[in-house]
Amino acid sequence: MDKKLEGVIKEHPCYDSDAHTKFARMHVPVAPRCNIQCNYCNRKYDCSNESRPGVTSEVLSPEEAVEKIRFVKEKISALKVIGIAGPGDPLANEETFRTLELVNKEFPELTLCVSTNGLALPNNAQRLYDLGVRFLTVTMNASDPDVGGLVYDRVQWGGRTYKGKEGADILLKNQLEGIRRCVEIGMVVKINIVMVPGVNDEHIPELVKKVKSLGVYIVNILPLIPVEGTKFSDKRAPTPEERKKLMDKCELDIKMMRHCKQCRADAIGLLGEDRSSEFAKMKNCQAGCGPSPENSTPLMIDIDESDPLRVAIATSDGKNIDSGFGNASRFDVYSVSNGGVKLIRTVNVDTSKQVVGSSHKEHINGIVDQLNDCTVFVVKEIGHMPSKVLAERGKTVRISSGMIKKSTFRP
Repeated sequence: MDKKLEGVIKEHPCYDSDAHTKFARMHVPVAPRCNIQCNYCNRKYDCSNESRPGVTSEVLSPEEAVEKIRFVKEKISALKVIGIAGPGDPLANEETFRTLELVNKEFPELTLCVSTNGLALPNNAQRLYDLGVRFLTVTMNASDPDVGGLVYDRVQWGGRTYKGKEGADILLKNQLEGIRRCVEIGMVVKINIVMVPGVNDEHIPELVKKVKSLGVYIVNILPLIPVEGTKFSDKRAPTPEERKKLMDKCELDIKMMRHCKQCRADAIGLLGEDRSSEFAKMKNCQAGCGPSPENSTPLMIDIDESDPLRVAIATSDGKNIDSGFGNASRFDVYSVSNGGVKLIRTVNVDTSKQVVGSSHKEHINGIVDQLNDCTVFVVKEIGHMPSKVLAERGKTVRISSGMIKKSTFRP
């Protein structure tokens, strides 16, 4: 590997476990179109309540992306990496290449990174390199078309749509050739694998050995996130123990990434501390972005009533808003009124239940039942199903993060 790249890796939060606590990345969502359909993916272009790949609160033009980078760079001095990861596939969008061209020209000191499914990679490997891309992530869920046919619904290639095993075979051949070319010309390649219990989990060690033989630098095994509206919505996510066991086994062959946070397509900041809501697009902002009044941190809750308002905050330690609704281990309930703010109780939540299917819905309803006297719920993130449950019960959800202070509430 190039000595210069070895130094850059130490500042790339996705490729170095120490770097992710020191250096920030920014994903620019300029690529809405996709050329395949995975059975676990549901792309959302206007969503601030979910934190997963394929989700963004906006889609930017290349020019808007550069303008936003300029603005964010002034606010986050630790910014080192600019990535393009969707919300579709970057290589299926010409806007990706225009963005890379503009960013490389104006910010040569920033590292460029692209995440792709690899279908269009063979024909674009050299083009990416020439535009300054040295880090590439390929999401690759099988090295056997029979297994891939279970993961991918369809593949669009050469003006035609291919289903099942046939489509998976085309995708696999392009992924392997694309990875080979990228490694050959000097790019550092990471492979993302979505672990789906009962579908591809037993096949993953074989896949890892295959990509290692191609010269891949690191592998990231991601847990399936069952998403409503997808064919895998009823599949269960792997347990942390199952995923760790698989990573331990595969690490005998290749380096594993163990600090991934499954970022949104518009993520900004350190891994695990997404600040994208602070830079949501605003019509009245000269730079086209800036703190959003509804999502700014700390959160400000307006109180117009004399009667106390009950507010439930998802927190792991009683000090920070740091948990999503569905995975929160506790909620602190505050009484907020013109007379002041008072912590009145803590509600502990059982987090051992599965986060999919009917049991998950029962879990969500159980949380809301315990907090039924609360009108406002403050969480770091929330999925579609709990959002719907709370809306049906007339509750208000606010997305925020950071410390819980008196300034969090504005009587």
